[in-house]
Amino acid sequence: MNIQIFGKSKCFDTKKAQRYFKERRIKYQEIDLLRYGMSPGEYKSVRQAVGGFRPLMDEKSPLYQSLFIEYLSDDQAREEKLLENPGLFRTPIVRNGKKATVGYAPDVWKLWEEEEKK
Repeated sequence: MNIQIFGKSKCFDTKKAQRYFKERRIKYQEIDLLRYGMSPGEYKSVRQAVGGFRPLMDEKSPLYQSLFIEYLSDDQAREEKLLENPGLFRTPIVRNGKKATVGYAPDVWKLWEEEEKK
């Protein structure tokens, strides 16, 4: 498995995701979204895996409210704001090759483990 965890240092769910993989001795690459963001290729892959940009956007974020994103006229403008402000991403984003999850999803990660063992 080639696991990448995109997260924020103060995010509780990101810490839980890291602990999940650590306890199972699965190596992962940790990427601080606020510091490094996400490359266009990574973003495109994750976006395709989760079904668009909407699941990636944290609508409960204070940044979401302060940028008035809910009042933007179209999805393209919302997606541009998401890419400009990595703090808007819902975390953790866990990527395994072409597969990805958003949020804490141990059930899906367990399926990845089982597939790997086959």
